Amino acid sequence: MRPVLVYTASRIGLFAVTLGVLYLLGLQNPIALILVSFLISGIASYVLLSKQRDAMSARISDKIDRPKPEDG
Repeated sequence: MRPVLVYTASRIGLFAVTLGVLYLLGLQNPIALILVSFLISGIASYVLLSKQRDAMSARISDKIDRPKPEDG
């Protein structure tokens, strides 16, 4: 579960940083601020968080591929 939490927290943090920087740069319209921040942080996370994303997907696929215990 830890890789999923790390990746999610990293995405949220990257979005918050992007939102703050754009606000400080003068983007004041709330809708535009959120949309542009979402777009920029999504692109940045694709590049910057590839190791965390790979760890998260490996963890999820391991959980899915693990055989379920038989009910007795």
